Amino acid sequence: MNPFLLDNDSAYRSWRAEKLESYPQFAKQLFVKIAGNRLSDQEYQQLRALCDKANMAIYQLQDPELGSKEFVKELGLRLGLEHLDGNLCADDDSITSLQVMDTGRHAGYIPYTNRRLSWHTDGYYNLPERAIRAIVMHCVQDAAEGGVNMLLDHEIAYIQLRDQNPEIIRALMREDAMTIPPNIEDGQTLRTAQSGPVFSIDPSSQRLHMRFSARTRNIIWQDDDITREAVACINALLTPDNPYVIEYRLKPGEGIICNNVLHCRTGFSDDQVSGHTRLLFRARYYDRVKDKY
Repeated sequence: MNPFLLDNDSAYRSWRAEKLESYPQFAKQLFVKIAGNRLSDQEYQQLRALCDKANMAIYQLQDPELGSKEFVKELGLRLGLEHLDGNLCADDDSITSLQVMDTGRHAGYIPYTNRRLSWHTDGYYNLPERAIRAIVMHCVQDAAEGGVNMLLDHEIAYIQLRDQNPEIIRALMREDAMTIPPNIEDGQTLRTAQSGPVFSIDPSSQRLHMRFSARTRNIIWQDDDITREAVACINALLTPDNPYVIEYRLKPGEGIICNNVLHCRTGFSDDQVSGHTRLLFRARYYDRVKDKY
């Protein structure tokens, strides 16, 4: 019985107890050191186990110079991530170079600025068949200052919300809970409006999937009291005061691999004179990291 369905309370209680037992609450508990440019069996099992437990892991290359796009692609493939999302701003290989860009299409999107990125899951505006289920974010170069990531496992957020009020979960699972307006650029519709649930069950893995953005603009929520309460409760969780929020600033050669958990990023400053400018490779996938079992 799926624990994420509200009618399955006993299954939920059992899953909840297992989920929270020895749950990692600090970045250092998510660390996996990688010795070469290919995962050893032990490194592979450690990453899988962490993603199964916490939906995320932080890896650290012994030699940061090995952190190429090819490494990111091979890392994903080893963990069962095969189908890359070739989004509008991705590079030709469908892996995105995240850096400050002042011109072109990228300039209109916050990830390509040094401004704060609010809490979200990636691809919350995508069609269901293009749902982003996993991400690899690899740090090639950190910023001169700032650029701290905060992460929250969406399954933990589900537990915290369901424990407050199960009706919040019911509201967030409705097919019209959240609508993203169309993306129109120079009079052309690049993407139609997308309505869908915040929480849903992934049909292939039967694990929980989440789509969310804390942005107050360009998000249309269902206009009723329970949805307003639900959104307020989610936003109340997205704070460093939440003991389950992981805070970490990636260093060169480090990366985050996750099943599209909730995440945000503080603003940052580059040093153009010294060339100390932030660059991350981001790969987004339609697959989940293979479960441990």
